[in-house]
Amino acid sequence: MMDDTTNLPTPIVGGRGRLSTVEQLADIPEETIWLQKQKSAHTRRTYRLDMQHFMRTLGITTPAELGQADHKAVIAWERYMRETERAAASTIRRRLAALSSLYKHLVRHGHAARNPVGEVERPAINRDEGTTLAFSKTQARKVLDAPPEDTIAGLRDRAILSVGLQVGLRRAEIAALKVGDLHQNRGYDSLRVARKGGRRDALAINPQTAARIRAYLEIAGHGADVDGPLFRPLKHNGKRHDERRRMDPDAIDRVVRKYAGELGLDRGYSAHSMRATFITTALENGGQLEDVQKAAGHRDPGTTKLYDRRGYNPEKRPRAFSLRINVHAQTGSPPSMATCRSVPMWQRPQVRRMLFAGW
Repeated sequence: MMDDTTNLPTPIVGGRGRLSTVEQLADIPEETIWLQKQKSAHTRRTYRLDMQHFMRTLGITTPAELGQADHKAVIAWERYMRETERAAASTIRRRLAALSSLYKHLVRHGHAARNPVGEVERPAINRDEGTTLAFSKTQARKVLDAPPEDTIAGLRDRAILSVGLQVGLRRAEIAALKVGDLHQNRGYDSLRVARKGGRRDALAINPQTAARIRAYLEIAGHGADVDGPLFRPLKHNGKRHDERRRMDPDAIDRVVRKYAGELGLDRGYSAHSMRATFITTALENGGQLEDVQKAAGHRDPGTTKLYDRRGYNPEKRPRAFSLRINVHAQTGSPPSMATCRSVPMWQRPQVRRMLFAGW
């Protein structure tokens, strides 16, 4: 029950008394159909684990019991996650959202009387700031240069880290890249990206990223396989018959954790930290929110803001005001409020050089 690896049946030809495709589909549990209609493999895996957690916690073993669960069962589940497991509010909200999606499907198709999740209050979360850790510019530079340049694994990891930190792709997007996704558009090196929900996008990329990808492909030897995966595992794990395997998104995460750990950053940093670093750095260097949102592939600018780790507005910090006073003290002019407002801090040449400096 609730298996995301289940394949929908293929048409059956001929044979007296054999089931037709439609009849065979009718025997598949509705919760499996709900799981299969999710477009992303990552979403299917996450939803399956969330639903298994709900059923295991409540002792639900059959589709009939699942359809009979009411708001009391959901409240008990939420309280168990919150008080016993001490699960994060974001985890609880995600699980409740997954369960609500399932029950909406079951109600729509007549397998449940109502959605019991609608009556359950979800824990509050901070919508102004996310929790993903970001690297500082100095740390990001060290992580970028940590892998060795004299091995295939090192060259691959240098390219992966550059795509994450300097292009800002999700780990699943990095894993899904194909060799042919690296191309030139109007003279600029670019990457085609498969976004969430099946959307396709194309982004101009940092020249260093393109150089690292080409250096990896030259040594790895699959640069001509334009339809094959760009980043490939080096350990076959018993799958030597398939030389065109792509790296798993979790393997991308392990690459980041490995090199972050070598720098002493062994707690809380993950592949998502690359994305938070990219967004923060782009905004810090003067990028407009709309442009950064597009580069990150977010539909809502509010989502992009959640990754912003600048943490403060320099114009409103006491330290920034003291900087103004020091500047005026050096020039001999009084620090009047009119003078302070006339030249915003970010417009001053020395500050702009700092904001737009690369790493």
